[in-house]
Amino acid sequence: MNRMNPRKKKRIKIMAAEKNVKKENTAKAADTASRSEKAAKIKKKIERSERSVKDYQSFLIRFGAFVAAMWLLFFVFIGIMHMPSTDMYPRVDAGDFILYYRLDKDVRAQDIIVVEKNIQGAGKQLFVSRVVAVAGDTVEITSDNRLSVNGNIMIETNIFYQTPRYESDVQYPLTLGEGECFVLADSRNGGTDSRSFGPVKADEINGTVITIIRRNNL
Repeated sequence: MNRMNPRKKKRIKIMAAEKNVKKENTAKAADTASRSEKAAKIKKKIERSERSVKDYQSFLIRFGAFVAAMWLLFFVFIGIMHMPSTDMYPRVDAGDFILYYRLDKDVRAQDIIVVEKNIQGAGKQLFVSRVVAVAGDTVEITSDNRLSVNGNIMIETNIFYQTPRYESDVQYPLTLGEGECFVLADSRNGGTDSRSFGPVKADEINGTVITIIRRNNL
């Protein structure tokens, strides 16, 4: 019976041990790679989630800023309404949209303004009218249906109707006090204005008309 050479036997054991070590190292490397891959995937998921949260937060911030800007624009600075009547025809027709600047209460003659008046028996109503006189002016509607301001008959090239007096509590000549203005409709026959409800006070002015968006008779 042949006995294996001790050196050869030792060499075989060493080779077997090295092979086992290589297998263990390979397994460890594969396990490390697998863990690294899993960690990388988890990291990517976390980064995607963080980006989604940041995008959502950014959207909410932009949306909130947009809503705030629109609120400031249309509830603080700019007003919008539709013309309820033909009082300002032909400049403004019934149904037209009117944009007006809310913060301008220092009106001047010939400004077109939005007025909110408390009409007895009807409550608060909106009117669009033209300013014809301001604080300190004296207004008169003459017997021949003409407008007089401070003793001067007004020549109104943009008005196509006479200006009759209405049966109301307004007494002429009328001198306007501080913060008051006298307004008339462009459609002087039948238009509701200061001939009916008297002078307009500053706190009754909603704003000065900026532009008209025509809806009818395009």
